[in-house]
Amino acid sequence: MWETVFHRMVSRLISDGQLSVIFPDGRKAVYGRDDEPRASVRITSPATIRALCLNPELALGEGYMDGTLIPENDDLEGLLRVVMRNRQERRMPLWVRALSKTRYLAQTWILRNTESTAQKNVAHHYDISDDLYRMFLDEDMQYSCAYFAHPDMTLEEAQAAKKAHIAAKLRIEPGMRVLDIGCGWGGMAMTLARDYGARVVGVTLSENQLATARARVAAAGLEDQVEFRLQDYRTISEPFDRIVSVGMLEHVGVPHYREYFGKVADLLEPDGIALIHTIGACSPPYAQSRWITKYIFPGGYIPSMSELAGPIEAAGLWNFDVEVLRLHYAKTLRHWLARFDMHIDEVRRLYDERFVRMWRYYLTACYMTFEEDMQAVFQFQLGKRIDAVPITRDYLYSVEDTGNRRKAAE
Repeated sequence: MWETVFHRMVSRLISDGQLSVIFPDGRKAVYGRDDEPRASVRITSPATIRALCLNPELALGEGYMDGTLIPENDDLEGLLRVVMRNRQERRMPLWVRALSKTRYLAQTWILRNTESTAQKNVAHHYDISDDLYRMFLDEDMQYSCAYFAHPDMTLEEAQAAKKAHIAAKLRIEPGMRVLDIGCGWGGMAMTLARDYGARVVGVTLSENQLATARARVAAAGLEDQVEFRLQDYRTISEPFDRIVSVGMLEHVGVPHYREYFGKVADLLEPDGIALIHTIGACSPPYAQSRWITKYIFPGGYIPSMSELAGPIEAAGLWNFDVEVLRLHYAKTLRHWLARFDMHIDEVRRLYDERFVRMWRYYLTACYMTFEEDMQAVFQFQLGKRIDAVPITRDYLYSVEDTGNRRKAAE
């Protein structure tokens, strides 16, 4: 029964490119037309066929993790490219569309992040092991989209360029107080202190990241300029000249956007500037990936531009500038996967094979999403006073700022 349902579903879905499927009994079926992109997959379990019919997005990732869904020549990228190129909601079975609609409508409740829930969600992903992250991140442990100002940049150069690009938008002067919401392992805060003379407070909910960030600050001799706290941003009360938040808004949740931007406005000095850097959807809002929220980022949500405009306006903030970074994160993730694969034997000594496949699926699915779907990175430059920043973007690309970016990349 389920093979028949699967056959009808895939026949309806695949119209761009070609997908070959080898079923558990050895029978092979070819879907789509003889054209690129092409992929072939072997499914070894009838239970996986059933799961793909009921919840295809979740089952695809779980089948790969469990080893019951095997791309030919381990070409996971090819398989995901065919799937994503042909993913159209209207072609899905009625029950799949109903489930997606229900999950989207329930997001107001699903994504409620209390202080305790937020800390548990953060710990799930960030408190596993620094050793794992050191295997694929750059030396500064920047776990967010890099900025490839030039296509031939190394990962280290592109991450340094990202920090310099953000610093230029913040227009930091020596002695300014800066709040870093979601400071990670401390690289952004340390850069702003060391290279721009700022006094930075970084907050995180990850005990693991906090310990590493504090150790790095001590080793760099920046204790007088940088303070890291295990603290929810909602409990901060002191004012700041500048606020930066890189890759944290994805963990806030739709029900809390007004609270988040309201807090940014409350903490920002009258002539202050905030820079919010987040993954974003260039499409109407949709239900989040069940696989990602189950295994990688519980409580995570990728906002659409339309979901952020209202909360920013309600906070009384000027939206000075919005930059949409396209494909930068795809390039970043490809660097991460290449480094992860380079250290695959070390990863296997730390984790079981299911975890390894989970992580490879996560990195591959993410860069494929940035290449094949309407997903990018948004940078919002915000403030209270209309004249807090120049009225053109020229200052971002001045000789002085270009020099700062070059210095940061050295």
